[in-house]
Amino acid sequence: MRRRKGLFARLRRSLRWVLRVILLLLIADLVYLSTIWPDWERLAQGDVPRSSFMQLYADKQAGRGWPPLRWQPVPQSRIPRHVMRAVLLAEDSRFYSHSGFDLVAIREALDYNFGRGELLIGASTISQQTVKNLYLSPSRDPLRKWHEVVLTVALEHNLPKSRLLALYLNIAQFGRGIYGVQAAAQAYYGIDAGMLSLAQAAELAASLPSPVKNNPASRTERFERRSQRILDLLTREQSAREAAGSAPFRKL
Repeated sequence: MRRRKGLFARLRRSLRWVLRVILLLLIADLVYLSTIWPDWERLAQGDVPRSSFMQLYADKQAGRGWPPLRWQPVPQSRIPRHVMRAVLLAEDSRFYSHSGFDLVAIREALDYNFGRGELLIGASTISQQTVKNLYLSPSRDPLRKWHEVVLTVALEHNLPKSRLLALYLNIAQFGRGIYGVQAAAQAYYGIDAGMLSLAQAAELAASLPSPVKNNPASRTERFERRSQRILDLLTREQSAREAAGSAPFRKL
């Protein structure tokens, strides 16, 4: 009996220590989140901020012989609608119907990965990618993922979808050192983002999953297949708009 009571006492003491450690970790994490917590009002209305991914690139650029950082944010009014549609078709087709997390895509990704026994595809939304690019790091550790979840919920709560999409299009990487659609349009085609054609919009969207390897300059086989699929979808959408008497994308 005494032995059993002693065992229970040790278990209670161990449990109390575990709970104290968890509490300390939660407090430390809250302190960290408070240091990176955005000014949501400024983010919703102010200039597009330079992302943490851009800063990481700039820090490593000289030592690794990479090309200089190229980035020139532009207002949403200067980004053609077909460019936005191309990116949504490629990256997050349910962007306007979810609240930051695409549960359908998550389920599909889990089924696909479990079926093959390895992590092959993800299901990050544009909202999650925007948070990660702006404030976090490329790390895949669980703590970084937790911070991404918290910040994504806050981002969706504080910003309209139109602003969120504009932010993403201005900070997404489209090649080595190339960030945002304006820098990408100038780097690959020598034009401003407002002049991008449907085919060029499809190519930029096709580069987003792995822009350093697959982009309009490398023109890998995977890139060519993906850009053609996106272009087919864009062309189909534009034909449907014209048949319904709406203006084509490029005139919006």
